Order: sequence, then structure tokens, then C-alpha cells
Amino acid sequence: MNILFIVNDPPYGTERVYNALRLAGALAKADNESSVTIFLMADAVLSAKAGQKTPDGYYNAERMLRRVIASGGKVLLCGTCMDARGLTQGEMMEGAERSTMDALAAATLSADKVLVF
Repeated sequence: MNILFIVNDPPYGTERVYNALRLAGALAKADNESSVTIFLMADAVLSAKAGQKTPDGYYNAERMLRRVIASGGKVLLCGTCMDARGLTQGEMMEGAERSTMDALAAATLSADKVLVF
């Protein structure tokens, strides 16, 4: 099964990114046959910024994304959203790929389930 997560909120300040990444990680780990793709857009692209430092005991979006990638998932970043926030590919975590609306459209068409956070 192909599962696509579309995430819009900033990584911190609400719990939407946290909950999306918890579910994505659980799904990526639960079924080796399933494919999990996370498309980060709007302020959610900041979730993939490298070098995040959070207080002990607090979730870290970068670490959570790494777990999804380690389980075979993909993390795609809206390139237009990155540009609007002055982010370059070099500032983003390893494994997260700059992407496009065309790629999101293709991922949406090939997904069996689309979850929007």
C-alpha cells in the first residue's frame, strides 16, 4: 500500500507535525510492503531543517523524519515553500529531497491513502 502524508503546519507550536510523524513512523515500521511518503509544504518544510536542537524530553521533528527514512520512507520538500522561507537544500537534513507540485500530483495519484495534516 502506498501512503502519502501531506503536512502543512510548522514543526513546533502545534502538535500536527508531531502526530503526523508519529503515525508515519509507525506505518513505515509496521509493514515492509507499504510505502510511506511525506510531502512537507508551507511551514512544515522547516521540519526537515538540519541541526535542530530541542530540550530534553521534547520531540525533535528532524529525528522523527530520520526514523521514517531509515524505515524506507521518503521525505519530499516543496521547493517553492523552501524558496519562500529562504531555505536551501544544503540546510536540510540528509535524505530529504527538494520536490515540486508535479511530484506531489504524481504521488497523490499513485497513493492508496492520502493523509493531510
